[in-house]
Amino acid sequence: MLESLKNKRLMLVVAHPDDELLGLGATMHRLINEFKVTAHVVILGEGITSRSDNRDVEKWQEQLSIHKQNIKNAQAAIGYQSMSILDFPDNRFDTVALLDITKVIEKEKENFKPNTIFTHHGGDVNIDHQKTFEAVITACRPMKHENVKNIITFETPSGTEWRASSDPKHFIPNLFFEISEKDLQAKIKGMESYEFEKRQFPHPRSPEALKIQAQRWGISIGCELAEAFYLVRSRQLL
Repeated sequence: MLESLKNKRLMLVVAHPDDELLGLGATMHRLINEFKVTAHVVILGEGITSRSDNRDVEKWQEQLSIHKQNIKNAQAAIGYQSMSILDFPDNRFDTVALLDITKVIEKEKENFKPNTIFTHHGGDVNIDHQKTFEAVITACRPMKHENVKNIITFETPSGTEWRASSDPKHFIPNLFFEISEKDLQAKIKGMESYEFEKRQFPHPRSPEALKIQAQRWGISIGCELAEAFYLVRSRQLL
């Protein structure tokens, strides 16, 4: 399966800084280093201001500046080639017209011309993740001349598994990529670059929890470490 992505152009569309690490940091590290993919990351939201009762960008200017530097440090850990950083309001994507988010993705897609897009699971508890998924699906209608052949979603620890047990929108993966300890450590190093997002165990975003999650998915497919995905649409992978 990974071989089919060799030398391809992959675009990651995520809601917040750190989602690109949590979702597929290890897999992307492997794809870039072993399969020579060219990867472009689109981060739609600023990822900070929801920590206030009201959105006040001026109040968070220092933290937003640090956050953007953290993104670059995370990029260095994984090795992806390019990124676009937008400033949609954190955890308030439902206050933005879906069309506005979709048009950003369409523009990024037109400029980068990806073969495959990775994005959030549509059933995440986080509203920004949900809207990102909806916008990606809308932007990639399966028309005859659509360049995006594959859409793959990922889980986001602390945003996917916190769905109510009775909810029908749980993440049930149907695609797994084996990763190495080196890939996992690159993911953890990148995640630890995010000063405002990293957490201590047993939080799902802690280094220990990220390794446990990789072991869990590895065990489920008979290897030591893996990351899990859901293949939403494919015209080339299978």
